[in-house]
Amino acid sequence: MLLLHDTLAGEVTEFTLRDPGKASMYICGPTVYDLPHLGHGRFTLVFDVLRRYLIFSGLDVTYVSNITDIDDKIIARAAAEARSESAVCEEYEARWWEAMDQLGVMRPDKTPHATDFVDEMVTMINELMARGVAYQTSDGVYLDVSQVEGYGALAGQPLESLKAGARIEEHEEKRSPLDFALWKAAKPGEPRWPAPFGEGRPGWHTECVVMSLDLLGEGFDLHGGGLDLKFPHHENERAQAVALGRPFAAHWAHNGWVMVEGEKMSKSLGNFTSLTDLLEKSDGRAYRLLVLRSHYRAPIEVTPDTIDDAERGLDRLDGIARRLPLKAPTFPVVLSTNDAYDAESVARFVELMDNDLQTPQALALVFDVITRAHSAADANDEGAATMLGNTALLLAGAMGLEARGEAAVVDALTQSLVAERDAAREAKDFARADALRDELTALGWVVEDTAAGTAVRR
Repeated sequence: MLLLHDTLAGEVTEFTLRDPGKASMYICGPTVYDLPHLGHGRFTLVFDVLRRYLIFSGLDVTYVSNITDIDDKIIARAAAEARSESAVCEEYEARWWEAMDQLGVMRPDKTPHATDFVDEMVTMINELMARGVAYQTSDGVYLDVSQVEGYGALAGQPLESLKAGARIEEHEEKRSPLDFALWKAAKPGEPRWPAPFGEGRPGWHTECVVMSLDLLGEGFDLHGGGLDLKFPHHENERAQAVALGRPFAAHWAHNGWVMVEGEKMSKSLGNFTSLTDLLEKSDGRAYRLLVLRSHYRAPIEVTPDTIDDAERGLDRLDGIARRLPLKAPTFPVVLSTNDAYDAESVARFVELMDNDLQTPQALALVFDVITRAHSAADANDEGAATMLGNTALLLAGAMGLEARGEAAVVDALTQSLVAERDAAREAKDFARADALRDELTALGWVVEDTAAGTAVRR
């Protein structure tokens, strides 16, 4: 039984399913006006891990993640660069998927674009106005949050407390500073769509309500995203569904911050780092491993040192795949009748992941199994070594961490140094063996001692 922290409940609860054997997830996707940043990378990895674990658990998962292609920032960039909004969106959506592929993130089953659902948004806003919970001003249509029962529940604060902390708004026609735009009236030079309440475009908070309910139906299982989306974005999504009387997400999940040298990563702090820059300099799997090393609700520190350390972890994972003739797993895996894996380790992994995705301990378990596999191989117990190695690949794969066992092409000079080092070790000339290790390392090789002799890799 999977337990997950529910942001709305404020505690870890059972992850119940609307439809037996099926899980439905809606994860807020990017606004495509710029390169993806490290926070984007973290939330996509966190929910990719959850999705993969649900598949590992035997569930049929429908995963929806949107593309916001209507937004003030898109319009501003297009104007600054003298090109169309669609050109901006096309460029940065392509860069988004490029980064996701490098991270090994599974593509969503459905990727709705906001521009494809504007008619449905207009219909929803009309209904909210007919219900008396939305009102029109000179610059658009707003939701009156005072008419929404329980507004502030996701933020964990009552309405009056939120009002006290709200920014003072200049727009005099708004009834409350917390009221938010469902529709923005057309401005010169901006994209616009027809509507009974005047030409314009939908507000950001309106998009996901329509798309999630349309594609997943009422009462879908989980809505997730980064902690920065909890309020106001997700609160305002929920408010619209409540105002419509439509059951919305049954479970809410949010991942923690990305920290850079002790500070929350954000553009305003000047420590904004692009995900694409990180991926140009390191293995995309290293960021996944770093994310797995922290619980999804805890902050993570992303620095060159933490990435380098994660890459050393990858070396251990890849090392077992190089040493043994292992088979990469395919999911879902039928475990109940499968003796190719270590049952005790699999059971422990499930126990950890079912307890609110305890990935740090699950990852430690994987590396413990790798150590045991090496020990079995050192003892020439090929059966146990292969079984444990396959188990490590299975559990790592369930979290989206792929082992790569391809050996690098070894040139003639390196081959001669390896042979000379093996001869020195055989003759117990350890000083010479150490000197040859240093020479190989200086050539850019990682040197490993195995039962079969010296092994080198990049």
